[in-house]
Amino acid sequence: MSLLLSWVVLSLAVWITAVALPGFHVKSFGSAFLVSAIFGILNALIGWLFFVIIGIATLGIGFLLAFLTRWIVNALLLKITGALTDRLTIDSFGWALGGALMISLLGTAGEVLIRGVF
Repeated sequence: MSLLLSWVVLSLAVWITAVALPGFHVKSFGSAFLVSAIFGILNALIGWLFFVIIGIATLGIGFLLAFLTRWIVNALLLKITGALTDRLTIDSFGWALGGALMISLLGTAGEVLIRGVF
Protein backbone atom coordinates (compact mmCIF):
# COMPACT_ATOMS: atom_id res chain seq x y z
CA MET A 1 0.00 0.00 0.00
CA SER A 2 2.85 2.35 0.85
CA LEU A 3 4.46 1.82 -2.56
CA LEU A 4 1.17 2.54 -4.31
CA LEU A 5 0.66 5.77 -2.35
CA SER A 6 4.22 6.88 -3.11
CA TRP A 7 3.61 6.20 -6.80
CA VAL A 8 0.44 8.31 -6.74
CA VAL A 9 2.28 11.15 -4.96
CA LEU A 10 5.12 11.02 -7.50
CA SER A 11 2.62 10.96 -10.37
CA LEU A 12 0.88 14.05 -9.01
CA ALA A 13 4.24 15.76 -8.56
CA VAL A 14 5.18 14.99 -12.19
CA TRP A 15 1.81 16.26 -13.43
CA ILE A 16 1.96 19.51 -11.41
CA THR A 17 5.53 20.08 -12.57
CA ALA A 18 4.45 19.66 -16.19
CA VAL A 19 1.64 22.18 -15.67
CA ALA A 20 3.90 24.71 -13.91
CA LEU A 21 7.12 24.54 -15.96
CA PRO A 22 6.95 25.54 -19.64
CA GLY A 23 9.96 23.40 -20.64
CA PHE A 24 8.68 20.21 -19.01
CA HIS A 25 5.93 18.43 -20.95
CA VAL A 26 3.82 15.38 -20.09
CA LYS A 27 1.19 14.33 -22.64
CA SER A 28 -1.65 13.64 -20.19
CA PHE A 29 -2.43 12.93 -16.58
CA GLY A 30 -2.34 9.21 -17.35
CA SER A 31 1.09 9.65 -18.89
CA ALA A 32 2.31 11.06 -15.59
CA PHE A 33 1.67 7.64 -14.00
CA LEU A 34 3.80 5.89 -16.64
CA VAL A 35 6.53 8.53 -16.45
CA SER A 36 6.65 8.29 -12.66
CA ALA A 37 6.84 4.48 -12.83
CA ILE A 38 9.76 4.59 -15.29
CA PHE A 39 11.48 7.31 -13.26
CA GLY A 40 11.03 5.32 -10.03
CA ILE A 41 12.40 2.13 -11.56
CA LEU A 42 15.41 3.96 -13.01
CA ASN A 43 16.02 5.66 -9.69
CA ALA A 44 15.98 2.32 -7.87
CA LEU A 45 18.16 0.53 -10.45
CA ILE A 46 20.79 3.09 -11.45
CA GLY A 47 20.21 6.21 -9.34
CA TRP A 48 22.57 4.98 -6.64
CA LEU A 49 25.24 4.19 -9.26
CA PHE A 50 25.11 7.70 -10.71
CA PHE A 51 25.32 9.09 -7.16
CA VAL A 52 28.44 7.05 -6.41
CA ILE A 53 30.10 7.89 -9.74
CA ILE A 54 29.52 11.62 -9.26
CA GLY A 55 30.73 11.38 -5.66
CA ILE A 56 33.96 9.67 -6.71
CA ALA A 57 34.47 11.90 -9.77
CA THR A 58 34.27 15.00 -7.56
CA LEU A 59 36.82 13.51 -5.14
CA GLY A 60 34.28 13.14 -2.36
CA ILE A 61 32.74 16.60 -2.60
CA GLY A 62 29.64 15.02 -4.16
CA PHE A 63 29.18 12.95 -1.01
CA LEU A 64 29.57 16.00 1.23
CA LEU A 65 27.02 17.93 -0.83
CA ALA A 66 24.69 14.96 -1.21
CA PHE A 67 21.59 17.10 -1.74
CA LEU A 68 23.17 18.74 -4.82
CA THR A 69 24.40 15.41 -6.12
CA ARG A 70 20.95 13.83 -5.70
CA TRP A 71 19.41 16.83 -7.50
CA ILE A 72 21.73 16.37 -10.49
CA VAL A 73 21.16 12.59 -10.51
CA ASN A 74 17.39 13.13 -10.56
CA ALA A 75 17.74 15.57 -13.46
CA LEU A 76 19.82 13.01 -15.38
CA LEU A 77 17.24 10.31 -14.65
CA LEU A 78 14.45 12.60 -15.87
CA LYS A 79 16.31 13.13 -19.15
CA ILE A 80 16.80 9.36 -19.50
CA THR A 81 13.11 8.82 -18.73
CA GLY A 82 12.27 11.32 -21.46
CA ALA A 83 14.48 9.41 -23.89
CA LEU A 84 12.79 6.10 -23.04
CA THR A 85 9.21 7.30 -23.54
CA ASP A 86 7.48 9.73 -25.86
CA ARG A 87 5.13 10.77 -23.04
CA LEU A 88 7.73 13.05 -21.43
CA THR A 89 9.59 15.82 -23.22
CA ILE A 90 12.09 18.07 -21.48
CA ASP A 91 13.42 20.96 -23.55
CA SER A 92 16.89 21.21 -21.95
CA PHE A 93 18.96 20.04 -19.01
CA GLY A 94 18.11 23.30 -17.25
CA TRP A 95 14.42 22.39 -17.39
CA ALA A 96 15.34 18.92 -16.13
CA LEU A 97 17.07 20.53 -13.13
CA GLY A 98 14.01 22.68 -12.48
CA GLY A 99 11.73 19.68 -12.87
CA ALA A 100 13.86 17.56 -10.54
CA LEU A 101 13.78 20.28 -7.90
CA MET A 102 10.03 20.81 -8.18
CA ILE A 103 9.26 17.07 -8.21
CA SER A 104 11.45 16.58 -5.14
CA LEU A 105 9.76 19.40 -3.25
CA LEU A 106 6.24 18.34 -4.20
CA GLY A 107 7.01 14.66 -3.60
CA THR A 108 8.47 15.33 -0.17
CA ALA A 109 5.51 17.52 0.80
CA GLY A 110 3.09 14.88 -0.47
CA GLU A 111 4.83 12.09 1.40
CA VAL A 112 4.76 14.13 4.63
CA LEU A 113 1.03 14.76 4.18
CA ILE A 114 0.33 11.10 3.41
CA ARG A 115 2.36 9.90 6.40
CA GLY A 116 0.50 12.38 8.63
CA VAL A 117 -2.90 11.12 7.46
CA PHE A 118 -2.11 7.41 7.42
